[in-house]
Amino acid sequence: MQTHLSSEFRDTPEGQEAEAILRACVHCGFCTATCPTYQVLGDELDGPRGRIYLIKQVLEGEAPTRTTQTHLDRCLTCRNCESTCPSGVQYGRLVDIGRSVVEAKVGRDSASRAARSVIERGLLAKPVFDTALRLGRAVRPLLPGAVKAKVLPRRDPGAWPAPRHARRVLLLDNCVQTSLAPAIDAAAARVLDRAGVSLVWVKAGGCCGALSHHLNSHERAEAIVKANIDAWWLEIERGAEAVVGTASGCSVMLKDYGHFLRRDPAYRERAERIAALARDISEVVAAEWPRVKPALRPTDRDEPEAIAYHPPCTLQHGMKLRGQVEAMLTEAGFRLLPVADSHLCCGSAGTYSILQPVISAELKRRKLANLEAEGPRRIATANIGCLTHLASGTSRPVQHWIELIDERLA
Repeated sequence: MQTHLSSEFRDTPEGQEAEAILRACVHCGFCTATCPTYQVLGDELDGPRGRIYLIKQVLEGEAPTRTTQTHLDRCLTCRNCESTCPSGVQYGRLVDIGRSVVEAKVGRDSASRAARSVIERGLLAKPVFDTALRLGRAVRPLLPGAVKAKVLPRRDPGAWPAPRHARRVLLLDNCVQTSLAPAIDAAAARVLDRAGVSLVWVKAGGCCGALSHHLNSHERAEAIVKANIDAWWLEIERGAEAVVGTASGCSVMLKDYGHFLRRDPAYRERAERIAALARDISEVVAAEWPRVKPALRPTDRDEPEAIAYHPPCTLQHGMKLRGQVEAMLTEAGFRLLPVADSHLCCGSAGTYSILQPVISAELKRRKLANLEAEGPRRIATANIGCLTHLASGTSRPVQHWIELIDERLA
């Protein structure tokens, strides 16, 4: 792709990065074939190739409009297009740049700004979120169906093992998972404890930074990322082996810290170190599997329990981690059912299900139809956003895969 960036962007770091990404694109359209929003809307401008053209036009000097912004907003940032691109176009980074530029030029109306602010502040303010969640659970039987489905009943997380091992990994202090599904982190701690590794929680920024970053609240995102680095650094100097995300959406953000703070001289080296140590829980457990597997009890079922597994986009496209979770679940005694179009997004995508409810609901409907087609007893996934989104549309239990492994421990 030929580019002629305007003088406004030509010599800026963002412009140079975007130009390199744009020039890798060969217009082939493979990305369009696997784009969830294009499949729903059928509009070229709601697919990666169309959005790439829109961003290119803006960087070359064409004034963006609200329509331009709408097409970029509709992107799930699922990065499925990156998995199918033969040229290695880094679309996720390009769309981040494009959204920031367009928002700076077009802005948002007061209603949109208010909605985004409420979402960000509400999800990041743990006391507020916890209070609202407790209230919702208390009156859950009285709530309308659509609202009731989004309020997950609380499950007892069980005991968290004492940090008794010399080997330690740090757990991300996340925004909503601790409140919505505390059993996930507790299960991860018990599984790793069986492998001789202690999962240690360190109070930090209360989020990985992705929530604010994807809402174009970049100053807040930077503050959260820096707070995390400051909180973890002493433990890393003391020998912590990794920083672990139990939600794949957080894990992919952790791995991007080096790029995120690449122009900050005070934090760049430490951010790169954190990114190098960042691991999704699936990577950690897979590496320790030879020590975990002997601790699994034999199945007491004549027929292994049939489950459907949804690999989140952040796991299979963002981090390119495929097959590890499925292999571990199978070896733990579960029968994984075939799921059509497993590469496609479920429609959660962070705050997307709130900001783009119509498209999100249609993607959820399609995903659940495929997940439930073979009649699984349960649905497993690897990200709290996907878990809550899918659970709101089915009567089947939806759980994090690490909880299923924890169940199988003797």
